[in-house]
Amino acid sequence: MEPPSAGGGVAHNNSTHKFHPCDEAVIATNDDASDCKRGAVRLGYWKDDYIGYFVRNQERKAPEINRGYFARVKGVEMCVEKFLKKTAGNCQIINLGCGFDTLYFRLRDTAHQVKNFIELDFPTVTARKCYAIKRSKALLAKIHDEDGEVRLSPTDLHGPNYHLMGVDLRNLDEVDNKLQQAEVDYTLPTIFLAECVLVYIEAQNCRNLLKWIAQKFQAAVFVNYEQVNMNDRFGDVMLNNLRSRGCSLAGVESCLSLETQTNRFKDCGWSGARAWDMVQVYDSISTSERQRIERLEMLDEGELLLQLFQHYCLVVAWLGVAFQDLDITCVQDVEELMSSLNID
Repeated sequence: MEPPSAGGGVAHNNSTHKFHPCDEAVIATNDDASDCKRGAVRLGYWKDDYIGYFVRNQERKAPEINRGYFARVKGVEMCVEKFLKKTAGNCQIINLGCGFDTLYFRLRDTAHQVKNFIELDFPTVTARKCYAIKRSKALLAKIHDEDGEVRLSPTDLHGPNYHLMGVDLRNLDEVDNKLQQAEVDYTLPTIFLAECVLVYIEAQNCRNLLKWIAQKFQAAVFVNYEQVNMNDRFGDVMLNNLRSRGCSLAGVESCLSLETQTNRFKDCGWSGARAWDMVQVYDSISTSERQRIERLEMLDEGELLLQLFQHYCLVVAWLGVAFQDLDITCVQDVEELMSSLNID
């Protein structure tokens, strides 16, 4: 079964919040997801020259897990690619529960540049990411230019257009303060990324966060990768697996269907949302690319992969009208999209 994949988490305990028993377990999901991504990259599913700076994984995962992560990475990045093309780089990226994600570094190797790239996660996660960046000349070289400096604290890092900060997403005053430290521009088109993050936040806290974003930002897109169809037998198995690890999935009520996933955003003031399960996302990837990765490892049978794909989804929500046509299932130049993000 696919691990409880997460970008890394959503929060950290501080003086303003009581201890959440699940926090440590959610933090551990970052390591699960990062290990899986590292393993898939080593096998050639996609290109990532930077994940090895954060993860030293050697354990081989099941082919179903590798294909699942391939679809996840491609799906999110197809959304990012379309957003970057539409804004011509005059935009911000805010990665919620970023974990050890390397998108910033990979984008630096492409023609795509953005005005600001902000990453937020548990301080215990950002501290490890800061440490890995600090000890790597290759990573530091991507963050600062000739004129720019990199400012570091144990949990936060600030470069000219890259900001990595430890924060509790349940504390909106703290989020606002951190975003101001990162020189966020609330008027600039912004894409939010979250991979298995909202599902770990209590429903009311999640609603507060999504409403706050909708009120603060003028034009935005939210890309959410998460569980879906969690009210059937396979979903129960997934839930029990996560609970055995100490993760309660506080936001699982939004993961019952594609409709509950999109309503989560519409009910919080977002202009609209659409969602696809990962069967649809995988089918939107070019035939040649799918054939390439399907040759990397043989599946004994496809039933488990199909069930995994049916229980994860990609949601795109938007504020305003500028991004209401962002739809990955009608991509015309998929191969061009893939190669331009340097993940072929």
